[in-house]
Amino acid sequence: MAPTKSSGTSPNAADTTADGDMPAGGGHAAMARAIRALAMDGVEAAKSGHPGMPMGAADMATVLFARHMKFDATEPHWPDRDRFVLSAGHGSMLLYACLHLLGYEDLPIDELKRFRQLGSTTPGHPEFGHTAG
Repeated sequence: MAPTKSSGTSPNAADTTADGDMPAGGGHAAMARAIRALAMDGVEAAKSGHPGMPMGAADMATVLFARHMKFDATEPHWPDRDRFVLSAGHGSMLLYACLHLLGYEDLPIDELKRFRQLGSTTPGHPEFGHTAG
């Protein structure tokens, strides 16, 4: 059965600290830094893309996913999950980095390295149903 949201915290207890607020393994700052690094690396490897939005929104995304959104990385198609709509699609590396760091199996580091490459699950603009999560 899919997890349910507890009051103000992520349902992903294994991914949070004892207080249930931030990802384990370094907390908010570490996750935000990892998002920024993954965005820089992905855009650099692709030789195209927009690193500014994922770098600037890393803190917001960390708080949103860790404290407020209801999801289950082991069940990316869970009907009751919250949806994150990224209307500025050119910042897609923000979404891919978050999903990777939160444990979505369909987004291993090798897929992030294939950012914006033909056939990858990490296109330059997110497409519904193309990337799990």
